[in-house]
Amino acid sequence: MAPMNSGLRAEGTPPSGAEGGAPVQNTKVLMLAALGVVYGDIGTSPIYAFREALIASSGGEAASRGEVLGVLSLIIWALTIIVTIKYICFVLRADNRGEGGTLSLMALARGAMRDRPGPVLVVGMLGAALFYGDAVITPAISVLSAVEGMKVVTPALDPYVVPITLAVLATLFAIQRFGTGGVGIVFGPVTLVWFLAIGLSGLVHIFDGPEILLAVNPYYAVHLLTSRPEVAFVTVGAIFLAVTGAEALYADLGHFGRRPIVLAWLSIVFPCLLLNYAGQGAFVLTHEGKVDHPFFQMNPGWALIPMVVLATAATVIASQAVISGAFSLTRQAMQLNMLPRQTVMHTSETQPGQIYLSRVNLLLAIVVGLLVIGFGESGKLAAAYGIAVTGNMLMTSMLLYIVMRRIWKWPLAGAIALSALFGFIDIGFFLSNIVKIFDGGWASLAVSLAVVIVMWTWVRGSQLLFDKTRKNEIPLDFLVDNLARKPPHLVDGTAVFLTGDPSSTPTALMHSLKHYKVLHRQNVVLSVITAQEPTVPDSERVSIERLNDHFMRVRLRFGFKEHPNIPIALAICRRQGWKFDIMTTSFFLSRRSLKPSASSAMPTWQDRLFIMLARSAADATAYFRIPTGRVVEIGTQVAI
Repeated sequence: MAPMNSGLRAEGTPPSGAEGGAPVQNTKVLMLAALGVVYGDIGTSPIYAFREALIASSGGEAASRGEVLGVLSLIIWALTIIVTIKYICFVLRADNRGEGGTLSLMALARGAMRDRPGPVLVVGMLGAALFYGDAVITPAISVLSAVEGMKVVTPALDPYVVPITLAVLATLFAIQRFGTGGVGIVFGPVTLVWFLAIGLSGLVHIFDGPEILLAVNPYYAVHLLTSRPEVAFVTVGAIFLAVTGAEALYADLGHFGRRPIVLAWLSIVFPCLLLNYAGQGAFVLTHEGKVDHPFFQMNPGWALIPMVVLATAATVIASQAVISGAFSLTRQAMQLNMLPRQTVMHTSETQPGQIYLSRVNLLLAIVVGLLVIGFGESGKLAAAYGIAVTGNMLMTSMLLYIVMRRIWKWPLAGAIALSALFGFIDIGFFLSNIVKIFDGGWASLAVSLAVVIVMWTWVRGSQLLFDKTRKNEIPLDFLVDNLARKPPHLVDGTAVFLTGDPSSTPTALMHSLKHYKVLHRQNVVLSVITAQEPTVPDSERVSIERLNDHFMRVRLRFGFKEHPNIPIALAICRRQGWKFDIMTTSFFLSRRSLKPSASSAMPTWQDRLFIMLARSAADATAYFRIPTGRVVEIGTQVAI
């Protein structure tokens, strides 16, 4: 079946909610909640980031004083420039009516570049695809690195690390269908305990080697990179592990608002991360530069097992956040017609953002499990980590430039200067990670490439299908005029015909006239439009245009974060004079059966992929929440 949303249009629309899209709640409560959802990923980076960067710099040998100070200096300034300056100070201000994230920023940029939206779509598509590459690596490396802490407790547990990791991940994906509402209550407090614990752990060891504080001087970072250029790229690639998760600050903007996210970072997350990284550096310095698992080793005795348990809980929370992000991103992509529609389950009666997509969950679980089995160690997975994240950040910088120029109206020199700074850093990190492609980086790129192919096939195939069907349709105004002059037999009731092109006669209407030779007294040509903003207020939901006594054209507008519900939206029409009654209304839908064509503009393999995607799309009746007893489907066959 071809998608009903293949002809959806994008428009602009207004806001709702409080500052930054967050509900009006106590700022401290929102800060606590943001700790669990927003900072779970970047908060678990200390488990492996410093270790991997030091191994990359020293080649696995005992690290020198200069290497320890240089690696720590790089981490400090990466967190400062990328997270604090780029995201906290600038990216978080680029909210789309309170919402953030790659696709939200893309929609904002496309709305400002209506003359050339194609390249912006490509950038947004690449950013979204790279996020999926990150979404499969994050649960694998986070949980695996935490469970590896058991080897520090006793090496005898080494054979059980992968099985336990798989069991934890299987449980995590299995409970997704029950929603995160109940579990989310403990996310914030557990993550708060986590940050306080790692901050205190680091602070204790700083006193053992206070010279580690010299790493605040960027000289040590520059000296490390320039004195050993042969390992500089590899070291920078490992350093990036410390800032993975920064995109979550922007992606979850709509859940909490800018103020709680900023305050949580400046008052809790940033200081605790700096203390822990500095503590690890001091610990390595006081142990002659030997590198194994400094994060766990600097918590000896009674503190080790509680830290392993807490680390496992924190990594599960970090994984939960990225899985939920994948669900939200998929829904946005469906609404923006970049992916075929899928059944969306709402797991909360009060929080519309808590959703579950079974197919996405299953695919993520399979890929994550294969990565854990295939790589087996967090150190090996670290090579696969970074490429997708750095690519995503680069896409964000490109879209941010458009926002600076077209929406914020920055002067050209200022926009170029800041974008050049961010772009230079992003490209540097990307190139340093791309060299790891044969060491495991291919994994995230393979996932991202698969998503790009699916998205591009869906976008291109949907447009070709729309163009082809439009050629065979006659203008709606022409048909309405002809039927007014020579009206067929009229029957009581209302017929609603869904279409992606409100200017053309819906295929279902033409076939209804051809086969039944009758016309309802009230006929509605209905289009569902996806706005370039996250939500649309009820006052702007419905647009009615009466063509004559028997025909009218209705447009329903939904934000890209809203789930279309046609019956509820049509009930709003009563305010505009149309007394809509669901019990006397029939909905006519076109069910297209697709087949490949030798004259198609797409290659045969892409034709077949598009047809497979179209057949996998959720039923339009269920997707638009139309009562099944009021639906008439009329089938047609189309060669693409």
